[in-house]
Order: sequence, then structure tokens, then C-alpha cells
Amino acid sequence: MKLTYEKCGDYLIPNLIPDPEPEEPLTKYGLKRRNYLKEHRRGVYSGLLMTGELKVHCLEIQRQAEERMDFLTEQMVKTEGVDEALKASDQMKWVRRMNNIIARAEEIVLIEIVYN
Repeated sequence: MKLTYEKCGDYLIPNLIPDPEPEEPLTKYGLKRRNYLKEHRRGVYSGLLMTGELKVHCLEIQRQAEERMDFLTEQMVKTEGVDEALKASDQMKWVRRMNNIIARAEEIVLIEIVYN
């Protein structure tokens, strides 16, 4: 590891430049994970922040959560028979059932992935 120093008065101060973070923005699940770590897992949060891996970790959790959410939603829709025929015949019933499915899937994702 090669360090460069900057002279400031009589002192040499190391020029510490962190590794560049990924450009991808954090969305709902990534932000929830970051806040969870910050509030409830302070040691893990500090360790990831110090090593510069916090955003990478949150992006990975975000990716896993979104994939799991898609999978669970699709599976519940098939199991419960919420399809285009229901949507055509009774739109409000379809909306109620889809909102219920999404809420249940999100609760599972938050418990299994984000807050674990």
C-alpha cells in the first residue's frame, strides 16, 4: 500500500481517498436495510461504513429483496387465482386481492431479508 502525504505546517497528513462507491441508487429495501443497521446493528453498520462496503452491502440486500418480492408475488397470484379474467370481471376485487398479496409478500421480504 503506497500512501502519499501532504505537508500541513510541521505535520505530514496522509491523503486518504476512499474507494469509489457504486453509482446505482439505493431504493426502498436498500434504504430500509441501511436504517436498520444504523439503528439496531451499530457495530455491523460501523464496520461496513469504515471498510467502504456499506453501499455495496445495501445494494446486494436490495437486489435479493426485489427478486424475492417478485417471486413471492408471482407465486401468490398463481396460487390464489388472481388473473386477467378476474380483473376484467371485477376490477375492485382484483385490486383488493393484489394489494393484499403485495402487502403479505413485502412483510415476508422485510422479515426474511431486510431485518435479518
